[in-house]
Amino acid sequence: MSGFLDDMARASADRVAEALRLESFAELERRAHAGPVSPSLRLSVAGFDVIAELKLRSPAAGVLGKESEDWLGRVAAYARGGAAAVSVLTEPTRFDGSLEHLRRAAAVLRPLGVPAMRKDFLVDPYQVLEARAAGAGGVLVIVRMLPRSRVALLLEVAAQHGLFVLLEAFDATDLETAREMIESLAGQILIGINCRDLQTLKVVPERFAALAPLLPPGRPAVAESGVASAADAREMQRLGYGVALIGTALMAGDDPSLLLGEIFRATRTVQP
Repeated sequence: MSGFLDDMARASADRVAEALRLESFAELERRAHAGPVSPSLRLSVAGFDVIAELKLRSPAAGVLGKESEDWLGRVAAYARGGAAAVSVLTEPTRFDGSLEHLRRAAAVLRPLGVPAMRKDFLVDPYQVLEARAAGAGGVLVIVRMLPRSRVALLLEVAAQHGLFVLLEAFDATDLETAREMIESLAGQILIGINCRDLQTLKVVPERFAALAPLLPPGRPAVAESGVASAADAREMQRLGYGVALIGTALMAGDDPSLLLGEIFRATRTVQP
């Protein structure tokens, strides 16, 4: 595991320990069951999909948004622009995220029929329940950050509570692990390829083409990082990816629906 992921995993485990001091697993599970049900993730039959991301800060790009800005309006614009889901960063130290952002985003998205996804460095089933209690419909799980048994446990808990999973890989070894783990698993699992180098934090777009032949069949493939234009999305589609997770490019524009529209016009046979 990279130094960056190792640091994030330790910080994430510390957050779980602190949360458990305030609310037990059983109490959180009861609250999760009592919370509102998220809309289901529905992918388009007309071509390409986008998971749009709310990301206030990035270790690679710096500040992308401020609390004073209408970020909930941006979340709604994502949904109205045709995003299949909205990824919400909840990691506080490097991404300025929080569970409160997830709760508020999920509340805005629910009447629009679009699920929120918790994007964080999850290390414990407790955090999957936190996502469900906050109203999320999905979570990100990073293959290489945890032992296989712990990844399997996170996938199992997500399926039990009706959450989809974006299972993130960085290389061929990660993909092989993911493929072996999901062969017999229920639940809605998407396979993501993150092309960001975890040492330099730079984007390595060549990774998408190199790993495309290894993508598990029958599971939606998600291109993460480095997709910033309609041309990029069209290339991902050509390589076999059906979804792109886009954060920085959508956060940069005043009207994210413009970029979403360009992407869908380039990749869909029927427009949203």
